[in-house]
Amino acid sequence: MLWIPTIEDILLSTPYKPIFLLADSQLLFSRKDEPFFCSLLDSLKEARANGILKGAYIGASNGDNPDFYQIFVEACRIIDIDDYRMIPSEPSEEDYEYLDEAALILLAGGDIKKGWDIFVKNGLNKKIIDRYNGSATLIGVSAGAVQLAKTGWRESEENSYKLFSTFQLVPFIIDVHDEPLWERLHKIVLKEGEYVKGLGISKGGGAIFHPDGSIEAIRHPLTELSVSNDTVSESLIFPSDSK
Repeated sequence: MLWIPTIEDILLSTPYKPIFLLADSQLLFSRKDEPFFCSLLDSLKEARANGILKGAYIGASNGDNPDFYQIFVEACRIIDIDDYRMIPSEPSEEDYEYLDEAALILLAGGDIKKGWDIFVKNGLNKKIIDRYNGSATLIGVSAGAVQLAKTGWRESEENSYKLFSTFQLVPFIIDVHDEPLWERLHKIVLKEGEYVKGLGISKGGGAIFHPDGSIEAIRHPLTELSVSNDTVSESLIFPSDSK
């Protein structure tokens, strides 16, 4: 008899972990019993059981600012990760080897285009994809969240935007802390047309992109934008605990 796998079978066998998209670092200091940390701890359960729990911080978008790295260090301590490292914009062979073993990788905030250009130059764009395929949990904060999605941008003259492809691991164009009107995201989504969706993540909030393709709002509602007949429409995705 031919065995046909169910959706549940596929999800149980997938190596992929949820991708965490944060507007800023506030959720990194939430309580362990809050939805963000519950999901994060669950995503790291397998690595913890195997005794391999390393956390890598990538701060290329903010010029490897050590102050922002300390935020990551404190967050690691909250979830009992004792082995962590900043991967600098010019990584050593040892840094690359460490990244190959990291169960948790955080892409920090800063300048979206600056960070992306560095990823391409030093090969971290491919390395991060490899680690995601190898079951690493990814967190993007601010610019890092934008980079993990479909498209980044740089503001140009006359309030327009030059767009460029990024990791494309999350099938949205993401913007952060530009509520309530999301004017920038409206312009970018409208420019890209009917085949893309935008996702606005408010200050203090976050989103979890699950391996089954679903999006979960954390702490604050998410604003989802879509285009039809050259018109942008909005809908809200509410956190499950607020329904």
